[in-house]
Amino acid sequence: MERRRFEFDELMYQGRVMEIHRVGVRMPDGSVVPRDWAHYNGAAVILPILGDGQAVLIRNFRFAVDENLYELPAGMVDKGESPLEAAGRELAEETGYRAGRIEKLGEFFCAPGTSDELMHIYLAEELAGGPQDLEDYEQITVHAFSQDKLKAMIMEGKIRDAKTIAGLALYWMRRDGAK
Repeated sequence: MERRRFEFDELMYQGRVMEIHRVGVRMPDGSVVPRDWAHYNGAAVILPILGDGQAVLIRNFRFAVDENLYELPAGMVDKGESPLEAAGRELAEETGYRAGRIEKLGEFFCAPGTSDELMHIYLAEELAGGPQDLEDYEQITVHAFSQDKLKAMIMEGKIRDAKTIAGLALYWMRRDGAK
């Protein structure tokens, strides 16, 4: 990834999935303002749709909020890997499904005020089941829901994950013909 030019860029932390930088951003008045910036390689988010129209979600423990959340399968794009490759890999690892067809629905920035993380959303269809391939620490269960149930879960606050809500919205707009 080509990095933008900052007035200064100090690497504060380099972890497994992200880097934290202290950077200097030149403002329109010419002043330089220090900011914290998180860099990621990006993520792939997958919306698996079964033959009967149900969507596959996972229930995943998220330590940062200390909750089990319903969400679309997703994961970081590894260095040297395309978002499409990451989508297929993460779908299989987290759900056990393999897709006969994957197509891109869209992409969005998660938190553009502080991060460059770009999430790529894919629709996965023609699914064939198989075993999950979870990391030792992952606590993921697989669930299928009707489209109406998903809408109700969002409205009731049972789905609170932004990438899941965004991915479903992109799918529904494409399916229903966004106007």
